[in-house]
Amino acid sequence: MEARAIQRTVRQSARKMRLVVDLIRGRAVPEAYAILRYSKKLAAKHIHKVLKSAVANAQQAAQRQNAAFDADGLRVKYAVVNEGPTLKRFTSAAMGRATPILKRTSHVEIHVEAATPAAKPAAAPAPPPAPAAKPAPKVKAKAKEPAKAAAKGGTKRAKKAAKAGATRRKGDR
Repeated sequence: MEARAIQRTVRQSARKMRLVVDLIRGRAVPEAYAILRYSKKLAAKHIHKVLKSAVANAQQAAQRQNAAFDADGLRVKYAVVNEGPTLKRFTSAAMGRATPILKRTSHVEIHVEAATPAAKPAAAPAPPPAPAAKPAPKVKAKAKEPAKAAAKGGTKRAKKAAKAGATRRKGDR
């Protein structure tokens, strides 16, 4: 059983509301109610209303299908906040100018579904034994001095430095 609820044009920015929606996504409904109840954010009130509406929609769907309903057995399957239309206003500024004010709105959508208990997987066959470990390849040490690097066929710069007899310093790169 799945139900959804949508509230459109909530007068709060989507960015602020997403902080709260992220807390309840995937949780059981009673746990989501508790999180929203004790959240200090204003967005929690709007999201609580939408979640309550989604649970009520699930109850109505269960009644229509004449099925058993348990609100505590629901979980938040999908919860998203999208941007709504922006109200554009202006306020006065210095020297006769006008400064825009963007009053942002958002759309909240929540889907709830009956939480099904996780089925125990059948006993899987034991994995085949691991092959014998191969010895690790030897790693050559990097040459620390240009003379050694040049002797071992290093770069042109290292060979040139070795010829000149200079040692490389940090700033010689």
